[in-house]
Amino acid sequence: MIGLLLFILVVVYVFLLLFITVEKIAFKGDWDYILFFMVLYLPFYTSILSIVYQATGSEFLVAFFQYIKELILFLALLGFVFYQRSIWNYSIRLNLVDKLFIAFTILSTMYSFLPLGEATFLSKLLYLKGILLIPLFYFLGRNSGMGSASISRLCGLIMLIGVAAFLLNIVEKTLGLHFQQISGYALFNFAVNEIEPTGNYGLSWTFETQTSGMRLASFFSDPLELASSCLLAFSTGLIWYLSNKRDGSWVYVLVMMAAFGSLMMTASRAAFGAFFVMLVFIALVFRLYKLLGLGFAIFICFGAYVLFFASDEFYYFIYDTITFQNASSVGHLVEWFLALDSIISNPEGIGLAMSGNTGSVTDEVRVGGENQFLIYGVQLGVLGMFLYIAILGFGIYKSLIVFRKTENRNAARIAFVTAATKFGLLLPLFTANAELYTYVSLTTWWMMGYTLAEYNRIFSEGETSPVNLSQPLT
Repeated sequence: MIGLLLFILVVVYVFLLLFITVEKIAFKGDWDYILFFMVLYLPFYTSILSIVYQATGSEFLVAFFQYIKELILFLALLGFVFYQRSIWNYSIRLNLVDKLFIAFTILSTMYSFLPLGEATFLSKLLYLKGILLIPLFYFLGRNSGMGSASISRLCGLIMLIGVAAFLLNIVEKTLGLHFQQISGYALFNFAVNEIEPTGNYGLSWTFETQTSGMRLASFFSDPLELASSCLLAFSTGLIWYLSNKRDGSWVYVLVMMAAFGSLMMTASRAAFGAFFVMLVFIALVFRLYKLLGLGFAIFICFGAYVLFFASDEFYYFIYDTITFQNASSVGHLVEWFLALDSIISNPEGIGLAMSGNTGSVTDEVRVGGENQFLIYGVQLGVLGMFLYIAILGFGIYKSLIVFRKTENRNAARIAFVTAATKFGLLLPLFTANAELYTYVSLTTWWMMGYTLAEYNRIFSEGETSPVNLSQPLT
């Protein structure tokens, strides 16, 4: 009965979202709406596929819901071309990040055709599709014409998803039940992805700690994706709190509290560490020194909780993590050494679909897979890895410049979220194939493109007055 109700809700939600998106893009030329579609679809993506398969048992229907996002993306690209009034006079002004992206895209495309590695050509093309989404969303952001109302709506949706995820986490915690246990996650993974259920909860080991404690994922694909989304929701709530009048800013405090609450329930060591790294980064770079005190207070409270109030299983989970006795921590080290050995032996790379945790990478050929930087290094060689690192580094740096120099309030907000989230995600990138978390990945790459468009505008029009965070931006 619950499965049928969830299926009805999914069908109504998806087709309503699909109708609105197609109408906006195809008939009104608002191709930017692709981002709203992705923000409202990708967090629920795996849950939607699981619910559909559990209710129907049809792989055909699953494929339909699976490839909706590609069809809408293709429609958005057509909308960009046909609704671009001066497409033949399109001005091209490339900054450094643009050039790095072009080089990374060309290199990735070349490696899908080179006779390297043991992966099949189809596997390489499927892997390439995932890679190309990154420069594609950056390109869409670079050419976005979103106005103030649309940016406010986008950030509002990000915060809404953060709060909704936390509310579902509370329900999961209260019932002692993962949402994935009723959504058909295990059945879908076994039937469609050929992944057998594991762990004490019949899902996968990702959903529990080494001491069998629950790791919650809400409606996301797994706890690690939820954890990365918490960084995005927190930084969005923080900038809207800082840039609005304090009278009505309590709602943004609730968003930040919800994001932190969900982060705690994921029991993700990397994301929890990334949260504090992000706080320090924001405090130092954006001169919000009170955040250092807040971060220190949270850290002290967390330490006191672990020492005096936490259950034995949580205490030993933290202890084993710090002392590197946790099986997951050891597993990361093993995967890093395997990847580094491959890079040293083959600095030119061994070809696409040879590393990482995507469905197109088979266990028989996989080399490493627990570090996004090394994953690219194994496949694309040292050059590909450093191109990716350079894109992140210069992208974050230029986002900081935009935040400090722009007079555009919404551009300043997006630049803040881009720099803070991308920097915060650096630590999870060391421990996971984090670009697979498409909701956070594609949203922040779009934001970086939007920010770098403002960067070009600033330096083509000359210096501007910096944004002052001591006064609300609205």
